[in-house]
Amino acid sequence: MPSTLHFNGTILTMDAQNSSPEAVLTEGNRIQTVGAEADLRARMPADAQERDLQGCTLMPAFIDPHGHFPDPGFIRLFRVDLSSPPLGDCRQMAQALDRLREKVRATPEGEWVMGVLFDNTSILEGRMPTRAELDDVSRRHPIWVIHASGHNGVANSAALEKRGVNSHTPDPDGGRFGRDPETGALTGLIEGLSAMGEMGDTDFLINRERFWQGFDACRDEYLTHGVTYAQNAWASQNMLDHFASLPADQDPGIDIELLPVGSLEPELSKNWISTDWPGNPHFTLGPRKLFTDGAFQLQTAYLSAPYFKPANLDHPYGMIYTSQEQMDADVSKLHCMGLQIHCHCNGDAGAEIFIDAVEKVLQAYPREDHRHTIIHGQALRDDQLARMAQLGLTVSFFPAHIHFWGDRHYDTFLGPERSERISPAASAERFGVRYTIHNDASVTPTRPIHLAHCAVNRKSVSGRLLGEDQKISVLSALRAQTIDAAWQVFKEDQRGSIEPGKVADFVVLSRNPLNAPEHLPDTRVLETIRNGQSVFAATPTEQEVEHTQ
Repeated sequence: MPSTLHFNGTILTMDAQNSSPEAVLTEGNRIQTVGAEADLRARMPADAQERDLQGCTLMPAFIDPHGHFPDPGFIRLFRVDLSSPPLGDCRQMAQALDRLREKVRATPEGEWVMGVLFDNTSILEGRMPTRAELDDVSRRHPIWVIHASGHNGVANSAALEKRGVNSHTPDPDGGRFGRDPETGALTGLIEGLSAMGEMGDTDFLINRERFWQGFDACRDEYLTHGVTYAQNAWASQNMLDHFASLPADQDPGIDIELLPVGSLEPELSKNWISTDWPGNPHFTLGPRKLFTDGAFQLQTAYLSAPYFKPANLDHPYGMIYTSQEQMDADVSKLHCMGLQIHCHCNGDAGAEIFIDAVEKVLQAYPREDHRHTIIHGQALRDDQLARMAQLGLTVSFFPAHIHFWGDRHYDTFLGPERSERISPAASAERFGVRYTIHNDASVTPTRPIHLAHCAVNRKSVSGRLLGEDQKISVLSALRAQTIDAAWQVFKEDQRGSIEPGKVADFVVLSRNPLNAPEHLPDTRVLETIRNGQSVFAATPTEQEVEHTQ
């Protein structure tokens, strides 16, 4: 692969100085040097190619700090999309049930039908479907409708039978089965990861053939939006086996960070990794994943003060998925194995459980630069951020919530005061806590530019501003999806910035995103470059439209 000179545009390196050189010279799949165009021209090989940026902006390709690749591909190809505005167009229960009926008609009797991205807070009726409604769709097909958050769902009678759940089945720790308060009969609602079991895994009903079909579809989507390093943040044993099936010498077209389920350890490291891993070099085993609580949309995120308008008066603070004792044990086990931990903590009380566990294990077994990470951290308080800074904890925020559910946070979930500081990235900066931002695909689609807009401008879908003092700069939002995202999983020496020796993964943008933050949504990805080669390019017509704006 020949050398390539990139010049005649704005170059945002995301290096420590946030430098903006005139040109970048690559050799093969690596960055050779950056600097003045004349200097690079003087040293570039005679057969080097030239890439005229024509005034556009070149920056490192985006990194997904937290998501569930390739789940978006599974949704597109194999599942029934029941998303409501602003994600989709399913506005009332009848539409959702009709879409499931359509899928039933196209599905052989006895085979599963799965609906996804259903949001009880967005649909007209303001509730999940019932077991009876799904039985009316079909009793001959197991039907499973999972919530947009991935933290609960509703099953019809055939699906409950397949799952082995009946009215006598006890609720597991950290989960529950919905029951009629008068008769005790199952309503079909299954809440919490422990209760959902394999039905809560993103690879549910996915065989090897479907996995790779979904993988290709998801890869193409991510590359379109400038993402060359993705993440699967809940890798079950089945999911790990699917990834491991790719021959080591085959390039899948995108690089993936895999986060195995924490409960798989220590057996995973003792057995599977030694025999079936390392595998393909484009798939990296990263942190191990834990959970403390649920989701705000279901009011199962665990808070220290009650929800603004509690939906369940028996659980006004939300739902805890684990005990402090169990979290202490899980964190100690993984930490003492030398592993990094990413822990899902939506509510501040959920985060407290993890912070306490990390503090205890560091007192007993000190370790420098562990980079244990809180995932979501949407309700983190200032006192918690101060503790995190002292403990060396990092966080990946979910500011897409501001756009998609910000109005409901304000009116229902958190109320006016707490919603003003949801995903408090500016506070994290003030306390010196390094952070990233994510979309958690498929909860919200992976759209790095729009995600930056959510963190920078903090506007809900109705236009309500949530937290003027929690706004961050465009540069911070871009670093949170490039060099900071690489750093968070110990990859900062390989990718995330435009510096000599790093992988030549770039994105070409239609405009300099640092100018006019309010116009961030107008910024478009014109080209994605991976390992020095173009893997996505907007059509000439699309590029012409960009240059006229």
